[in-house]
Amino acid sequence: MREREVGPAPGDERETLLDPVDRISEVLFGLIMAMTIVGSISIATAGQAEALTVAKAALGCNLAWGLVDAVMYVVRTVTERSRYRVLGRRIRTEDAATAHRLISQALPEHLAAIVEPSAIEDLRRRLLALPAPEGALLRLRDLVEAAGIFAMVVLATFPVVAPFWLSGDAAFALLASQIITLAMLLVLGVALGRYAGHPRPIRTGIVMAVFGALLIVVVKALGG
Repeated sequence: MREREVGPAPGDERETLLDPVDRISEVLFGLIMAMTIVGSISIATAGQAEALTVAKAALGCNLAWGLVDAVMYVVRTVTERSRYRVLGRRIRTEDAATAHRLISQALPEHLAAIVEPSAIEDLRRRLLALPAPEGALLRLRDLVEAAGIFAMVVLATFPVVAPFWLSGDAAFALLASQIITLAMLLVLGVALGRYAGHPRPIRTGIVMAVFGALLIVVVKALGG
């Protein structure tokens, strides 16, 4: 029997690497980071060389932040898995009343408010019937997922900076980069809206694209 821990302990086997929100969030993070740096170009004074320098800076920044994000994902996953194991041991050793309180605190707030005491007791009994989880806190899958996070943050940079490598016109490249960024924000927003179950996910996409446009305007107003 596969080991189980109290609650949806991070790092347990999943059908896909990361959940849709994590994947979309990581791409959005990389996209917005790159857009913010590229949007700082002043076309009035920047030539092609300067534009390429900023594009390289955007890629370098996302390489660094992708690495940081990946490492922090591993740290968070190991920490939460350790927390769930400790919680499981406490529930096994405490009296029923204390165990009920610990289980209630571990549940999401919206579930804890509606779960009956009998259901909590059933959870406690099921936990007592399972073997205590063992094995390493850090698993190969965690490292693969961390690598996926790094890749998503970095890969999100390329559509934003590609126009600066393909065009010798810095002004045209910046315009193309901004259009590509807004289009990607629209698509990602629609995907996020669908996952959230919104009846009209296109609205989420439009909101995301508008947010991106406002960010570009703010960057320019601050001196870009």
